[in-house]
Amino acid sequence: MVKIKAFKGFRPPKELADKVAARPYDVLNSAEARKEVKDNPYSLLHITKPEIDLPEGTDEHAPEVYDKGVDNYKMFKEKGYLIQDEKDKIYIYAQTMNGKTQYGLVVCASVDDYLNGIIKKHELTRKEKEEDRMKHVRNTNANIEPVFFSYRHVDEIDEIVNHIVKKQEPEYDFTAEDGVGHHFWVINDDTTINRIETLFAEKVPYTYVADGHHRTAAAALVGKEKREKNPNYTGNEEFNYFLAVHFPDNQLSIIDYNRVVKDLNGLTEDELLTKLTAHFDISENGSDIYKPSKLHEFSMYLAGKWYKLTAKNHSYDDNDPIGVLDVTVLSKYVLDEILDIKDLRTSNRIDFVGGIRGLGELEKRVDSGEMKVAFALYPVTMQQLIDIADAGLIMPPKTTWFEPKLRSGLGIHQLY
Repeated sequence: MVKIKAFKGFRPPKELADKVAARPYDVLNSAEARKEVKDNPYSLLHITKPEIDLPEGTDEHAPEVYDKGVDNYKMFKEKGYLIQDEKDKIYIYAQTMNGKTQYGLVVCASVDDYLNGIIKKHELTRKEKEEDRMKHVRNTNANIEPVFFSYRHVDEIDEIVNHIVKKQEPEYDFTAEDGVGHHFWVINDDTTINRIETLFAEKVPYTYVADGHHRTAAAALVGKEKREKNPNYTGNEEFNYFLAVHFPDNQLSIIDYNRVVKDLNGLTEDELLTKLTAHFDISENGSDIYKPSKLHEFSMYLAGKWYKLTAKNHSYDDNDPIGVLDVTVLSKYVLDEILDIKDLRTSNRIDFVGGIRGLGELEKRVDSGEMKVAFALYPVTMQQLIDIADAGLIMPPKTTWFEPKLRSGLGIHQLY
């Protein structure tokens, strides 16, 4: 069963919350971050992407960048941009997008749960990205950004959260520049805090990394390092835990994660269409954008036209959690077999576009001449993600895209 715990969060004062809160470090590059923090000295990006406060062109992995992050974190605390709560608390963080609100619990997850497989993963991580985030955690001695977890919903936990958000005014309540609403409640009552911790320990068998596999691995591995340096540790030290927002699975949805390819591997458009017929039924949609409406349905944009591709029965396996995925079908029978793209992680001939940008972005990138063909997929479901993680399997790269993204800075976990 899952172990969570309350913690003494470092948080912004109410009047600074919307200015401190920032998008995750990995959804914008250095130039975009510099632009975003212009005239905003409070943005957490000064800590999570500290190269923005050094000369342009500075390598974001240079030692002075990590040092600058530590200096900025110290400065934020000294200036009162971040203030630590006096006692352990649990927090509720809700996000509203397109009229839908999802409610997560901001708590500390257990390093042991990660090491023992109670926290389940569905993606592979890359060592260099793990090490980058590990340096950030080591140097700041804190989990500055939360990771995004899910769990099979529990009615009593839902009832507790619903009661609090209906009866208690939020501590923070603002709408970001992208139109997403962010709402944050502080749970002060010890009885409620203890009950939530008990319910996870008794009724939640596993949690699932939804978004933030590298940050999760980095946080857990730094905790493991600290244990090895402190052989007499008791298990109660803060470094045995890391920051995560836990959302019930029945409130989350995954959006599509699409592909654009630079060339046709020497084929003409007609030759590509002919080869596709081996595994797909094809119908032309002309200039009208076509969005897949169900599993095993794809759309393709090629030479100014949209096509509906429907996978033939032999191209997927309903009894295989990986083989049934549309990303598997597309990778196996199109990207690999026809276009000769063998490794999605390393090939420079393919790029990935989150569905939040809309299918018009695919059209734009092909029409510009940057890309030759685009494919849109029907998104995987939370149930598929959980089934794959429970089976100990790994999804193909770039399968899931969650929106809205968590804003960082509303709660920070210190490791001492």
